[in-house]
Amino acid sequence: MMTELPLDQVRTLLAVVDEGTFDAAAAALHVTPSAVSQRVKALEQRTGRVLLVRTKPVRPTESGEVVVRFARQLARLERDARSELGMRGDGEPTRVSVAVNADSLSTWFLGALTRVPQEPRICFELRREDETRTAALLREGLVMAAVTSSPDAVAGCSVRALGRMRYVAAAGPEFAERHLGGPLRDALAKAPVVTFDRSDDLQDAFVRRLRRGGGGASPVRHFVPTSEGFVEAVTAGLGWGLVPEVQADRLLREGRLVPLAPDRTVDVPLYWQQWKLDSPALAAVAEAVVTAAAETLRS
Repeated sequence: MMTELPLDQVRTLLAVVDEGTFDAAAAALHVTPSAVSQRVKALEQRTGRVLLVRTKPVRPTESGEVVVRFARQLARLERDARSELGMRGDGEPTRVSVAVNADSLSTWFLGALTRVPQEPRICFELRREDETRTAALLREGLVMAAVTSSPDAVAGCSVRALGRMRYVAAAGPEFAERHLGGPLRDALAKAPVVTFDRSDDLQDAFVRRLRRGGGGASPVRHFVPTSEGFVEAVTAGLGWGLVPEVQADRLLREGRLVPLAPDRTVDVPLYWQQWKLDSPALAAVAEAVVTAAAETLRS
């Protein structure tokens, strides 16, 4: 049985995925398109799996994602080894890619990155994604680490609990007076609501809980896909919404927001998942993130 994965074939597959086409990968690798095609076919024969869907751009199959993730981890280890051997080019930084949800990015996560030691030099590549979907980027090998709501480790990754991000249902005082009279569970089913995007279920789940399994929030809704814009939209009176506690506190004290159900906050648990690699740069980032989360999030 052919159990080894030839590194030239693995790197070629990664190039095809990153570049999007066989021709572009050939140009990046300085080989012919025929050579790229032969390497990918040979790797598929060796693994006994179809690794690529031949669309434009190409995309990896589930088996292909496994090989792509391995290729990225291999490249990370190679860069770390070159650095420790003094073979890194002058001024060449270590790049760490992380998927993080918008609310963390707007509140505590950037502060965490400022705690990362200046040596070795690190460049951060952040990808904003909903906390329910960041683990998918890890699974696809597109990032090295992620802030996620899933406690279930992606294959080849470790998991550490970060804490709980608390959300409070709030609205502008004029909006509350105009739209939220009467029982809250009924009013929220009709009042305009602000949501992050079409996959944001937080507000609907909150209303369903109030109504004990009844319908969600009103179909009259505004989609505001930035954390800061979301809070501004709620404060301005476009609708009600669930605002991160760390962003809502000052606005509540100033009277620019009013709490709708102070005894019914929503907690979203967050976790740090990362590749199981002996990478000094990744370890430094993880330590800074876990420390900052412990100071900001609820335990």
